This record gives sequence, C-alpha cells and structure tokens, in this order.
Amino acid sequence: MQGLYAVFRKELADHFSSYRFVTLFALIAMVSFITSYVAGLHLKESLEGVAKPKFVFLMLFNTPGALFSMVQFVAFFGPLIGIVLGFDAVNKERAQGTLIKITSQPIYRDAVINGKFLAGVVTISIMLVSIVLVVSGFGLTLVGVVPGVEEVWRLFICLIISIFYISFWLGLSILFSILFKSIATSALASVALWIFLSFFVTLGASVVANAAAPLNAKEGTSPEILIKNTRIKERISLFSPMVLYSDASTIIINPMRKTTRSFILMGPMEQISASRFQNPLSFGQSLIVVYPHVTALVAITLICFAISYLVFMLQEIRT
Repeated sequence: MQGLYAVFRKELADHFSSYRFVTLFALIAMVSFITSYVAGLHLKESLEGVAKPKFVFLMLFNTPGALFSMVQFVAFFGPLIGIVLGFDAVNKERAQGTLIKITSQPIYRDAVINGKFLAGVVTISIMLVSIVLVVSGFGLTLVGVVPGVEEVWRLFICLIISIFYISFWLGLSILFSILFKSIATSALASVALWIFLSFFVTLGASVVANAAAPLNAKEGTSPEILIKNTRIKERISLFSPMVLYSDASTIIINPMRKTTRSFILMGPMEQISASRFQNPLSFGQSLIVVYPHVTALVAITLICFAISYLVFMLQEIRT
C-alpha cells in the first residue's frame, strides 16, 4: 500500500517524541513497578519456609499490591493509553491544515488511517512489553523463581489480550477524532464513553438484575431467584469491555480459577466432588474457557476500526 510505511513511521515518531506520551508512559510505568514490587515483597514473605506452589511467577501479575494487581491496573487505566494516543489523530491534522497536504502527496487516503492505527497499536505493544519485562525482572530478583514454559505462554496470551483491549479504545478515540472537529470534544467523548462502559454498565446491570429478580434480605431468597439475579447481572456486564478483559485475563493468569462466573451454587455432595479436583486448569482448558471473551474483544476492536475507516474514507477533506 503506497504511503503506508511513511505515515506509520511519521506517527510512530510523533508518539515517542511527544511530552504527553512520555509523561503518561512514565506515570503508568511507575505505578506498575510499585504495584509489582509490593506484590513481590508480599509473595516473598508468604513463601518463606514453605513449599512453593505452582505458578508462583504468575502471582506477580494477579496478586494485589498496594491497591490492585497488575491485571486490574491494566483493566482500569489501560484505556487511557488508547484514548491519549488517538483522540486527536485526525482532527488535529485538520486544524493544522496538514491533512490536505498529506493526501495531496502520492499517498492513498486509506494509508493515512491505516498508518495512524497501526502506529498506535505498535506503540501500545512496545509499552506493554516493556512493562511486562521489567515486572518479570522484579519477580526474578525478589521471588527467585524462574517461570516455566506454560507460565511464559500464559503471560504471552495475556499480553495479546491486553493489546487488543487497549487497541479497542484506540480505535474508538480515532473514530471520535474523525467525527468531531474539536479536539476537546473528541477527548471528552472518549473519556465519557470509557467511564460509562467501564463503570456505569456494571452498576446498571445490578439495577436491572434486582428489578428482574429482586433479592429479599429479610425473608431470604430462593436459590432459583439468586441464580437468576446473578446470571442477569453477568450477562449485562459483558457489554463492558473492561469486564470482558478482566474475566479473560484473570482466567489466563490465574490457572486455579476455572470459570468466569462469579457465583456457582453447589450442594454438599457437589462440593465434596469438586474438592477432589483442585488442580489448576491446563493451558488449553483455560483458552477454551476464555475463548468467547477473547473473540468478543477482537471483534469489537476490528469493528470499531472498520467504522473509523469507513467514516474517514467517506468524509470530504477540505482546506
């Protein structure tokens, strides 16, 4: 594709040379290192004098540090990376008058939007890989446990899921930068949608579930109503990308967790039977469990970018 590499190289250079990106990356890296360092110290104290369990290395990423674990931190604040990288990707070019100059060169219009999105994805990948490598170095130093082959694969898959998760917000912010001429409006719209999808969807799920299957705290609730309430809440919460990512990454990073469901009702005999099988899930079984969530994340990322692509290609570029 003519001009794609030129746009990609230019956007990548702009990302790494901007003070906004450097400040955000330094802040996220600092919080990640502190979180992993505290989690490593807690693990080191807990494992002294006892036999080390399996998958100790992965505990660095799912054990809460001062406030939250590494996976929880990416789930809550990872979207900010995508929003910062893309909220002014197109309207800034329009405001400065450089978009018409770019398209007047022997560069196809689709190379502009493809290059911007690809540069953002590569930037996100470099950020996440750097943070994971440094956190892994902390783990090797503090805990003193070398990761096994399965742990490396699990960490790699979790990294891929994180890249798609943040890339969704990148595509969404690029879409708003195409739709709105004002940079401030596109930034506010991106942040507002992030807050709504990440926090208010789960709150709305609780309201809808309690209305459809109300829980009676005084007289007690039947198991059927309790299960119905939980299932409604879980299904509505899946409209939140943060919930999709949290469920998928937690299953991959924590092999002892065997389902994405938060509540399972079991009788005494079922509990006795389940207690015999407390071994962690294999890597293949974990992939089967999270396959629907990962598929949904990839789908909404590609759909969001496809909409951005179509809108940009149909828009008229004026001076």
